[in-house]
Amino acid sequence: MYTTKYDKIDVDAIINSERLLNNYVGCLMDEKPCTPDGAELKKNLPNALETNCESCSESQKSMADKIYHHLIDNKLDDWLKLEEKYDPLGSYRKKYLDNKN
Repeated sequence: MYTTKYDKIDVDAIINSERLLNNYVGCLMDEKPCTPDGAELKKNLPNALETNCESCSESQKSMADKIYHHLIDNKLDDWLKLEEKYDPLGSYRKKYLDNKN
């Protein structure tokens, strides 16, 4: 299980703030410094994708779902950049798009 230290983060505040969301995307893309929670996300993201978030808490699964749906629906360019870096073969894409519907 990943640390639950950041499970109480207000994900709605992040996705509704252009500045905060850009900082998280920048962190994941190695373009901006990471906050402690951003660094934790960046460290765990490859494994979480590979294992379908098997080690995630329910809160983390819910946050991930909300974030990727928001990115696909509202920030597609950022989603595509992240996908290119973390899923270059498209291995996880179908699963996320299927879950979106």
